Amino acid sequence: MIFPNNAIDKLGFLEIKSLIKEKCLSEPGREMVEKIQPQVKLEQIDRFLRQTQEFKDLLLHDAPLPVDHLYPIKPLAEKARIEGAFLAEDEFYRVLLSLRTVYAVIRYFNEREGQYSNLTLLFEHLPIETKIVRQIESVIDDRGKMKDNASRLLLDITQQILKSEQEARKRIDQVFKQAQNNGWTADGNLTVRDGRLCIPILAENKRKLKGLIHDESATGQTAYIEPEEVFHLNNKVRDLEFERRREVIRILTELTSELRPHVPLLLSYHGLLSKLDFVRAKALFAIDIEAEMPQLSKEAEINLVNARHPLLLINAKKDQQIVVPLHIKIDQHDRVILVSGPNAGGKSVCMKTVGLLQLMVQSGLLIPADDTSKLGIFKQIFADIGDDQSIESDLSTYSAHLSKMKHFTEFANARTLVLIDEFGTGTDPLFGGPIAEAVLESLNKKDIRGVITTHYSNLKVFASNTAGLENASMLFDNVAMRPLYILQVGKPGSSYAFEIAQKIGLRPDILESAKQKIGTQQKKVDTLLVDLERDKRLVHDTKIAIGKREKELETQKAEYEQLQSYLEENKRQLIREAKDEARQILKDANKLVENTISEIKSAQADKERTRELRRELHAAVDKNTTKKPVTKPIATPAGAADADEAIEVGDWVRLVDADTEAQVMEVSRGNNLILALGDLRTVVKKNKVVKLRGKEKAKVVKRHRSLSTSSVADFQPEVDVRGMRTEDALRQLETVLDRAVMIGYPTLKILHGKGDGILRKFVRDYLRKYNHVSHFEDEHADRGGDGITYAYIS
Repeated sequence: MIFPNNAIDKLGFLEIKSLIKEKCLSEPGREMVEKIQPQVKLEQIDRFLRQTQEFKDLLLHDAPLPVDHLYPIKPLAEKARIEGAFLAEDEFYRVLLSLRTVYAVIRYFNEREGQYSNLTLLFEHLPIETKIVRQIESVIDDRGKMKDNASRLLLDITQQILKSEQEARKRIDQVFKQAQNNGWTADGNLTVRDGRLCIPILAENKRKLKGLIHDESATGQTAYIEPEEVFHLNNKVRDLEFERRREVIRILTELTSELRPHVPLLLSYHGLLSKLDFVRAKALFAIDIEAEMPQLSKEAEINLVNARHPLLLINAKKDQQIVVPLHIKIDQHDRVILVSGPNAGGKSVCMKTVGLLQLMVQSGLLIPADDTSKLGIFKQIFADIGDDQSIESDLSTYSAHLSKMKHFTEFANARTLVLIDEFGTGTDPLFGGPIAEAVLESLNKKDIRGVITTHYSNLKVFASNTAGLENASMLFDNVAMRPLYILQVGKPGSSYAFEIAQKIGLRPDILESAKQKIGTQQKKVDTLLVDLERDKRLVHDTKIAIGKREKELETQKAEYEQLQSYLEENKRQLIREAKDEARQILKDANKLVENTISEIKSAQADKERTRELRRELHAAVDKNTTKKPVTKPIATPAGAADADEAIEVGDWVRLVDADTEAQVMEVSRGNNLILALGDLRTVVKKNKVVKLRGKEKAKVVKRHRSLSTSSVADFQPEVDVRGMRTEDALRQLETVLDRAVMIGYPTLKILHGKGDGILRKFVRDYLRKYNHVSHFEDEHADRGGDGITYAYIS
């Protein structure tokens, strides 16, 4: 599937496996990582990816999985399988801890039934055989040692050993004390020699104490003697220890025999622990590289969104840097992406990112890309990366490349992913280019998918005129002379050979000589590519600015809608309160009228009383009547229109507060007017202006017409300051810049010449301080180079 075999290493996949190994807790887990290989079955890949994704979710959002002890059970089970063999105490202890881990894991997932359906497949149908644990726990304690009460005989022997040791210690203490009183002992206390407790006796007194001499000091002045009576007691202890050891072996042999029927189950438990350790390591690595599970496709396609090279990402995190994400799409329409651009611009990283992430996905590993990314399954991955020259095989660099191309053209098909770095290099470009084009044509006829990097112009032209091939370039900042590491599909990129050489400081005469030696057509192509690059960056910056403005408008719209909703609700509330108040007033009025009529009738039409009741009625009416305020007429300035006179587009008005004349450009909703004050625009309310007419209007129009001779159409986005003094040049530049900002012109061309570079330095220092200049750059080398500056106005 992978050709050549070292392609996996060159794409960085072996380093990925090494990083995952470091996450494993057990040797079996590391062995499984070592065996990772890309798969071609969609269902199997999907299961591996989902298991890793579920374990990642478990680690991030659930209680910790109880995997403290992952000892390999398999070698112990294989040992127990042999008739007559027995496991040692520490081996049974490791089996016990591993079994406890297995049962805790099974219970953990049983409590979360249905939550981790793919992980549950790892131990499906595995029983919890607690009998094995109980049998081991009856013999082995929590320190991994044999329990004294493992059998009645063992307990009896242990007690005898303890009693004999105490008796021997008591007796040797008595002898030692007596020897000290007699002055026989040397300096020091009791000491151990050959596993026996001995008394240090001066050499001249060693015949005075009966016992066995075990050792002497280096000077020969001290002898280490085990007293005779203690010697017999220690021998008894030794015999008891041998007897205890025989009993321990008998118990261990019996326990191993009880364990032997469960060997197949133990091997299954071993497989579960190994797989858990393996998937856990993959999930931990996925967390480290911020990986997600992409969508899988049955088609041979790749659509990576916000993809990053995992090894670059790890190193960038250590250095607290940011990796520029990659967006690339390979499908039936654009099968092969031909990436061009300057050296060190990120072409090879782009190609390796695609290859490495494809290998990771087909190996069941999550990738550092958005979960909206989609990848198909490739049955073959062919890669030509780096220099494979071989002395043993008598292959030069180019011969090695051609050998791979031969294999590619013979065995590639529509399910093959082809990755080629620096296509066609290694020989004379005059011949290497056509051969590379012919190979690319042959591969394209086989409907391969792939990413190819190159500097050859003939391949760029071929890709632009051939269905299935698509040009792409890595963006480059030709002002700062640094790569941007952003892939843009659709147009080829320049190699920026002359620009980089000029930046490095190669002599101008050498550069000029080189330009004369290249063909005119090639020179035009490279110039066009540089211009396209600049245009693409301008479009890119414009998109960002528009996106930012759209977000601001969306925010303002949301605030407006919220305010409108608030006002509508207040309006409805006020209307409700007014209606309630009106109903109450009517109710009170009706009652007052009825009472008044009743009193008039009861007073039998007495005139005085009737007049008094009418006055009370009128007073009640006046109390609930709102008087219309009397407005004083506002003096209209001479020549101004009446307040009620309509204002239309084109009219001239005076701002009341500022005593300034302006022309009406638009009449908008809400009684707002958009006025033109020279090149500026402002919005005011209708009640803040008065309309001009007659002689005053004619006078204002005449004055403004004389002041507005420089219109937008007359504006020239170019300023020539060559030969000027610095102060005059900057004053002229400021005037034109202010004019460009006012009318909204996007760019300004500044001709300052080369000379000693002093005027150029002052101009660019001024541009850096000018708030409305977003960035600036040199003109192309063929059209003036650093003698002309383009300023971009935001």
